[in-house]
Amino acid sequence: MKKREVWMPIAVAIALIGMWEFCVDVFHVPLYLLPSPSRILISLYENRSVLFSHAMVTLVEALLGLGIALVLAMSTAILMDISKAFRNSVYPHLVVTQTVPVMVLAPLFSIWLGFGMAPKVLIVIFMCYFPITISFADGMAQVSQKQINLLKSFQASRFQIYTMVKIPAAASSLFSGLKVGATYCIGGAIVGEWISSSAGLGYYMLRMKNGYMLDKVFASVIVVIILSLLLNGCVDIAKKWLCPHAKKEHKE
Repeated sequence: MKKREVWMPIAVAIALIGMWEFCVDVFHVPLYLLPSPSRILISLYENRSVLFSHAMVTLVEALLGLGIALVLAMSTAILMDISKAFRNSVYPHLVVTQTVPVMVLAPLFSIWLGFGMAPKVLIVIFMCYFPITISFADGMAQVSQKQINLLKSFQASRFQIYTMVKIPAAASSLFSGLKVGATYCIGGAIVGEWISSSAGLGYYMLRMKNGYMLDKVFASVIVVIILSLLLNGCVDIAKKWLCPHAKKEHKE
């Protein structure tokens, strides 16, 4: 990556933040309308312990939902690859689930599952399941038929074909879907916390918003961004560790 590609976005971000700070100071914009970036950073520091405790609640919900979604998605994708009839039966329903707004389902999940962790985890599963499933299924569908035929000529079982060829070959696609899921999962947990919760970043943001303390709301948003980037980075690290061949193939 060229230095210019790194520094240009940083320069634009610094310029926008500088303009934001300047406009708030010059026009004396009140805190309950729009806090300045400096005020947000001060609030982030002053409330770091509170934000950390709420962030841990949200992170647990997000990771639990993402983990369950990963297991369900991999199982569904393998079944879709094994049976075309199953794929044709299930795929349209998977697409339909993505047309339903999460804000509509969140209150229903709370009514059905109560006000504990379960509805938040279910929302995360709902948001992460589709991209992981489709990415992994498409990755397995693109595996070379010659490799499969070669294994079949050696009397390889279906289990061996998937563990030795299909799943390893589609691992890069799986991680692509997982990156999308890792980006969605924090937001999904927060949506659930907006509806019903007593802890978490979503609960904290809603409480601060109702008190017109927007500096704390923006501080919470920064924490959400940091968590999402960290999860995304963890998926990248796992991909490089488990799929070292992916980068080489991309270069070639």
